Amino acid sequence: MRYISTRSESGHGPGLAFDDVLLAGLAPDGGLYVPEHVPKLSSELASAAGSLGYSELAARMLAPYVGDAVDREALEEMVADAYASFAHPDVCPLVALDDDHWLLELFHGPTFAFKDIALQVVARLFDHELERRDDRAMIVAATSGDTGSAAMEAVAGRERIDIVVLHPAGRTSEIQRRQMTTLDASNAHAVAVDGTFDDCQDLVKAMFNDRAFRVETKLAAVNSINWARVAAQIVYYVWAAGRLADERPVTFCVPTGNFGNVLAGHYARRMGLPTERLLIASNTNDILSRLIKTGELAAHDVVPTLSPSMDIQISSNLERLLFELFDGDGAATTSLLAQFRAEGRARLSAEQHRRLRAEFAGDRLDDRETLEVMSRVHADSNMFVDPHTAVGIGVAERCRRPGELVVTLATAHPAKFGDAVERATGSLPDAPPALAAVADRPERCTSLPNDIAAIEDFVRSVRRG
Repeated sequence: MRYISTRSESGHGPGLAFDDVLLAGLAPDGGLYVPEHVPKLSSELASAAGSLGYSELAARMLAPYVGDAVDREALEEMVADAYASFAHPDVCPLVALDDDHWLLELFHGPTFAFKDIALQVVARLFDHELERRDDRAMIVAATSGDTGSAAMEAVAGRERIDIVVLHPAGRTSEIQRRQMTTLDASNAHAVAVDGTFDDCQDLVKAMFNDRAFRVETKLAAVNSINWARVAAQIVYYVWAAGRLADERPVTFCVPTGNFGNVLAGHYARRMGLPTERLLIASNTNDILSRLIKTGELAAHDVVPTLSPSMDIQISSNLERLLFELFDGDGAATTSLLAQFRAEGRARLSAEQHRRLRAEFAGDRLDDRETLEVMSRVHADSNMFVDPHTAVGIGVAERCRRPGELVVTLATAHPAKFGDAVERATGSLPDAPPALAAVADRPERCTSLPNDIAAIEDFVRSVRRG
C-alpha cells in the first residue's frame, strides 16, 4: 500500500509507505495523504464482522492499509492493547432508539469521546515506529474539544513523544478543557489560543508548511489530517453493520465538523460495505450540510454553540473527498481550495454536485432544536445524550426515509456536557469517576495569541531531546 498527496499533479507522485505517512501527517506540498487504491472488504470478513471481537476486526481491517510497514503480529498486539482499557466489552456497543434507528456508542474509551478509538491505536503505532527508528517526534494538534484530551491521554508519559495541543480559548466545554489542562504528564502541553478552532487548525498547518521548523522539531500530527486516524475509524462502520446483521444496507448519520469521522464511513463504503447513505449532521455552523444541498462551499463566521466540537467552517478532511470528486486531479483540488481560502466561497460543477448527493445528505439543528431532542430522548427512553449526538439524532429523524435502517454515531459521553444536559432535561448525568475527578485537579495551561511565531517559540521551548 502506497499513499499520495491530494495536491499531487493528476494523482501521481512519489508514493509513501504507511510508516512514513504515519509520521509525516501532512504532505510536503500541503496536501493530505490518501491511499493509491482502496482495498476491498472481503465477503469473508464482512460476514464475520458480527461475530469477531472488536480488536480482532480492527487488526484485520487495518492490515491492508498498514501493509508491510508493521508486522502483523505486532499490529494485533498493539490493537488489542489499545482497546483493553475501554469500559465496555464491545468497545462500541449498539443501543436501540427504535426498531430501525440505533445509536453506536463511541465514548467508552479513556477520555469518553470517539477520538479515543483511533488515537489509542495511533499512539501505539507512533511508539512502535519511533522505537524502530530510534527517533523522537513532536506532535502538534488543534482541537475543537475532544481530540486534544484524547491525543494527550494516548501519548502521556511516552518517552519518545512530546505533544502540544492548541484549543480555542473559551470555546470548549469546561470538562473538555479540564481534561487537557489537568493531565499530569511532563510531555503534554495545553495551549489556549485567542481565536477559533479554524485559527488553531491554520496554525498547525502553518507549522507543517514551515519546512525548516518541521525538520528542526521533528513535527508530527495526530489530527485527522493523519491518515492513520481515518483508517482506524473505518472499523466501527463495518462493526456496526455486522452486529446488526440486517439484510438492508445501513444509513449512517454522523455529527461532524472537520469531516474526518464521516469520511471514514465513505471509505468503508468504498471498501464495499453496503451503505444506503451517509447523513451529515451539522449545528449552526452548517457549511458541510449547505455544500450538499447547494454544491457551494461558503464560509460564514464561526458561531459558538452547545456542540462546540462542531464549531468549524474549514473542514480539513473535505479535501480528501474533493480530490475524489476531481478524479484525482491534485492541481484542480488545490485551485478550488485556494479560491475558497481567498474568496470564502467556491462551487462544485453540476456533475460533482450530483456525485456528492448520490452518497451524502444532511441537515442542521440549532441550539434550541438540539435541546428539544435531548429532552425528548430522555423523556422517551430515560437516556441522556450529549449535544453532538442529539444533533445527529435530530438530523437522522428529519432525513430518514420510510423503512430505512439508520445508525447514528454517539460521539461523546453526556457527562462531558453536563450543563447542556441539565438545561435540556433538568437532571445531571452521572459522570464516570475518571471524568468527575478532573473537576478537582489543578489546571496547567499556557495562553498564547493567534500568532505563528509565538506558537513556534513555545513548541521549541517544551521540546525534549
